[in-house]
Amino acid sequence: MKITFDYTPEQIELVKAMASKNRETAYEAQAALAVLIQPMLAEVINQAPVLSNLFTEIRFNKDDNVSIPLDLYYDVTDEDYVEVWSQAQAGGLPTSTVLPTMSEMKLSTYSLDTAVSFDKKYAAKSRLDVLSKTMTRVVQEILLKQNRMSANVIMTSLANAETNSKKHVQRTQNPGYFVLQDLNEILTLAKRILTSWYGGTPDSRGRGITDLIVSPEIVEKIRSMAYNPINTNTGPLGGTSAEGIVAPDEMRMSIFRNAGIPEFYGISIMEFNEFGVGESFNTVFDTAAGSTSFTDATGGNTGVFDGATEQVLVGIDRTRDSLLKAIAVDEDDGTFSIAVDDQWSVRQGKIGWYGGLEEGRVCIDDRALVGKII
Repeated sequence: MKITFDYTPEQIELVKAMASKNRETAYEAQAALAVLIQPMLAEVINQAPVLSNLFTEIRFNKDDNVSIPLDLYYDVTDEDYVEVWSQAQAGGLPTSTVLPTMSEMKLSTYSLDTAVSFDKKYAAKSRLDVLSKTMTRVVQEILLKQNRMSANVIMTSLANAETNSKKHVQRTQNPGYFVLQDLNEILTLAKRILTSWYGGTPDSRGRGITDLIVSPEIVEKIRSMAYNPINTNTGPLGGTSAEGIVAPDEMRMSIFRNAGIPEFYGISIMEFNEFGVGESFNTVFDTAAGSTSFTDATGGNTGVFDGATEQVLVGIDRTRDSLLKAIAVDEDDGTFSIAVDDQWSVRQGKIGWYGGLEEGRVCIDDRALVGKII
């Protein structure tokens, strides 16, 4: 991600004015830049291809008490049917709130803030590259915090999810491997989990998973399907190619041509460095899972998740209104605000801004989440 400024005469003069010895002139120039760049920063934050933007946005006015009418999202009246996972504060552990469906859930929100600064000498020299890096850092810090909040909600919901006596997370039948059979199994699991209100076939039936969130190592295993056997019925997975059957030529060539693997088996692949053995999001799932025991699709290979040697991938059905993000808007319908940081004295020779947003995240239907332990 990179935010850049054009070297136009107007922008150069605006940046130079921020270094003016006249404090009012400098302040007005900084404020003018904040007004100019605020909508762009908000757009970047809301459209960046990150974990936090898997959440559907719900807007509310600042200082309002945001709530979600759960009865509009479900058609059953059984108490305990809806299990909601949400955070009360930034960085907090999501907690489960079991509510009857004919209820309105109040959602706690929190503020995500950031502050940046640089020396006035860069503004005096019209260093737009320094200004670009500064604003890029503003976006990066907000996105980093949003990703942490999102991972807490998603991983806690997934680790504790159980529907129709089925846990939403399965193990692979062969530890350390991820093959087509494993993907096929979680597609079936998603369909078994996602039933109609009476436990039967829903009126609209899709794949059950639209996106897979995986580590770079899992993408490596997907690429390896271009040259490794994929059959699991003849011979062991670790055997020679003579004992297995390779993927069809068309599929193997497609993998060769698309080394980045943006889509596989009709499912969008999202690759995150925070996923994988020993990585941060993997650790969040490990903590949330606790002593919960998971099995493979056949009921065997039982064990507690160990984040030091195992990793989890997450499947999400984005066609369902499951992951919601309530975000506050101001009088100008803006979600992100940035203002001049006036804490600097003349002697310090600094220029700065601070900004942030108010939001709350919640998973109101964990049936949209499935996982696989490798």
